[in-house]
Amino acid sequence: MAMIGSTDDHLTMAQSDSASRSGKPARSISLRRILGLAAAALAGIGLLLLGIGYVRFIGMIDAREPANTPRTDAIVVVTGGAQRVGDAMGLLGAERGQRLLISGVNEKTGREELAKLNPASRDLLACCVDLDYRARNTIGNAIEARRWVRRHGFDSLLVVTSNYHMPRTLAEFAHAMPGVKLVAHPVVTDHIDTSGWWSRWSVVKILVPEYAKYLVARLRSLVERDPETSRLSVIIGGRKPVSPKPADTLGPAAEKRTHLLGQHRQEG
Repeated sequence: MAMIGSTDDHLTMAQSDSASRSGKPARSISLRRILGLAAAALAGIGLLLLGIGYVRFIGMIDAREPANTPRTDAIVVVTGGAQRVGDAMGLLGAERGQRLLISGVNEKTGREELAKLNPASRDLLACCVDLDYRARNTIGNAIEARRWVRRHGFDSLLVVTSNYHMPRTLAEFAHAMPGVKLVAHPVVTDHIDTSGWWSRWSVVKILVPEYAKYLVARLRSLVERDPETSRLSVIIGGRKPVSPKPADTLGPAAEKRTHLLGQHRQEG
């Protein structure tokens, strides 16, 4: 007589219980694997897009200065290299614009120092050049340039800066002044040669951070309306893009006026 609940029955029930108990961990491991693969795929796609964007960014950098520069209402040069100012002064002398703004000038640099560096442009410095001491970064350059453009009623600008800095500068200027026509005049130096950029670390270490800043500038312009009231610009730059000091209290000329005023008060 066969006994109810034989050994074979017990083994079958134990196996089924074991399979049911191991089902959840198996499904959990499978889900984690799928999520991990999805995250890796997204990361790979993100890196690929960044790489493609970087190559396109390199393509935006002119390897040569333009042979023919069109005439515009005015010229703005962003400081950061002596050759930038020299080229801008030459463009002003060639009547490529009515007036020139040198934006982001060091507070210790006055017209006399600029005249010594550009002796042939001394007369132009006296009549047709404005110095901006308030801008602290590229966002500040765009803000101060906009104020200057509105004050003079200009409709088109010739923008002068280094070739690798030009994409970000144009992005910031276009965001600040969407109604103003911008014409690029990149300054090319031997310091940055984009040909064969992948094989020279000295070039890569400049272009990669500049590409990151360019991406931030483009993304920031999508979420803010006015860079002058932007909190993101303060977070990104670590301080306000424009000095809070009034324009007439900055620069060697202002320091000289303050010094003479102090002497006058002491004598009085």
